[in-house]
Amino acid sequence: MSMKRRRFLRDSSVLAATVTTAATAGMAQPSFEKPKDYRKEPFRRMVIMGESTVEGGPWLQVLPDDRYADVLRRLINACQQRPVEYFNKGIGANAISPRSPGYANSRKPSALERYKKDVLELKPDLFILAYGLNDMRAGMPLADFREDMATIIRDAKQASDPLIVLTTVYYMTGWKSYPPYDKGNVEATLKYNECIRSLAREFDCVLADPWGAEGGADWLINPDGVHANKVGNLLIANRIFEAIAQHASGLSAWTQELDSTSKWVANTTKTRAENGDPFRKTW
Repeated sequence: MSMKRRRFLRDSSVLAATVTTAATAGMAQPSFEKPKDYRKEPFRRMVIMGESTVEGGPWLQVLPDDRYADVLRRLINACQQRPVEYFNKGIGANAISPRSPGYANSRKPSALERYKKDVLELKPDLFILAYGLNDMRAGMPLADFREDMATIIRDAKQASDPLIVLTTVYYMTGWKSYPPYDKGNVEATLKYNECIRSLAREFDCVLADPWGAEGGADWLINPDGVHANKVGNLLIANRIFEAIAQHASGLSAWTQELDSTSKWVANTTKTRAENGDPFRKTW
């Protein structure tokens, strides 16, 4: 092999290694993290507080069965030996507080005016707080929204220490049709959703992502431009259920109990033990 040929192959190898290193240098390394288990017992009482998508309305074909809150209740009850008590505290066109710019045109009382009665007095062990859509559409400053949400979260934790689920703002399409709720857009929604994520981190809440579940698909929204249709509600319910199931082993307690008595489990756990891979309860 000629000297020129050897030099070409050497330089090509160095270049390929450099390109590979540069391409992978900025890539995040794969990681794996076990979820935190917030509740080891089945749920007894669920309260969900929010706006019109929680309350439901004529944009759904069947009420109340098509509301995502009712779908979520059915999913939870399918997993538990005893059904959860369920309190739907949704109010359409509701605001987070009187300082929301849409408050004057909202249905009242606002979340901050009613949460003590509608949530704290019920002492839930599962509390879902679903706000932001109306306040974002009315142009409420993020700092004010965050402060009002934090008040509700903080007081709920002190009252009964429930598993608290915060939901991102839903997807929608009709931005200009319903003043004063005509000041929102996708960019504002993304900022609100990041605010809600930061609240979940600060107060150690579970975050559920309806926005991500809907994925910007216009066909999941009723022609009114604001509310999820039946299919959208199914997606929202399943996304919230997913978040709860991943962070509450109590939801699987009954299933684990039933599984432990099956012939299948007796045989497979025996096989695992014989192969040095025994079953171990990690939760």
